[in-house]
Amino acid sequence: MTRIASPRRALFAAFLSCVFLAATACHSYHIDTTIENRTGADIQLLEVDYPSASFGVDRIASGTVYHYRFQVNGSGPLKITYTGADGKQVQISGPTLVERQQGQLKIVLLPAGKAQFLPQLTPPS
Repeated sequence: MTRIASPRRALFAAFLSCVFLAATACHSYHIDTTIENRTGADIQLLEVDYPSASFGVDRIASGTVYHYRFQVNGSGPLKITYTGADGKQVQISGPTLVERQQGQLKIVLLPAGKAQFLPQLTPPS
């Protein structure tokens, strides 16, 4: 003999399915990055390399901010390259990033090819 499910059982099964789906849903780990140009001049061809990818922008005016959000796959150092107002290429090494890090990273580009990195990431590298 076949049993017909009661509405109460069907509702309970739907509830359990929702709980299971919520418990196993994927979490995406992202780092929200802010790059602030305090070099005193416009910079050109900014490129930020991080493990497994990179991003960049053609120009950041002096005193302005650029925002970008990315996900780290693998681990390794962050590297910044840009062309200064004098036409010379600047290369700066930053912190090591690891997979599944998330949070915020503020990068302040300073005069003389220097940079300040202010990470608020979990887990810390």
